[in-house]
Amino acid sequence: MKQGDDVFLVQRSLAGDADAYSELVRRHLSGAYAVALSELGDTRDAEDAAQDSFIQALERLEECRDPSKFGAWVRTIARNRARSLGRRKRVRQAEPLETAYEAASASDPSKDMERSELRANLERALSTLKPVQRQVIVLHDLEGMKHGEIAFDLGIPEGTVRSHLHFARRALRELLGGLYRSGEHDDRAH
Repeated sequence: MKQGDDVFLVQRSLAGDADAYSELVRRHLSGAYAVALSELGDTRDAEDAAQDSFIQALERLEECRDPSKFGAWVRTIARNRARSLGRRKRVRQAEPLETAYEAASASDPSKDMERSELRANLERALSTLKPVQRQVIVLHDLEGMKHGEIAFDLGIPEGTVRSHLHFARRALRELLGGLYRSGEHDDRAH
């Protein structure tokens, strides 16, 4: 993605070009979603927070001081929307929502169930990490962001990003490795 293109798209969006804003959403929705998911741990809530962040960004587009960094700006909005949503949900609910869901496929239900279980195990493991570690691992490993970009987004030194990534990966290896070494999934292999 060329940052210069974002500058043009922001300018066009400010001039009322809906297609230009749609392109900004297309480019940056997955990043906003990843940030929201790392905060909330729930896919449906993360989708809501990510979509809300783009509505808010459009309403406040003239406040984007550096259009070349539109992606980082909208991810910050998504992080704040997710935190607000998380606070409201904790107040309203005594029990957490179940986060694992996946539509059953007619092609191979056993593979679908296995994928659903793997996803649920990964989401549970991610939920045990500190929020900053969860954000770093999602942004780096799932979104493909570089250490410097993550450092800029989160407002922390690049070395701290590397450290959080190392400890998050180690914790996930221990949690997920122990789960699969314990033989919990051996019965499907036969």
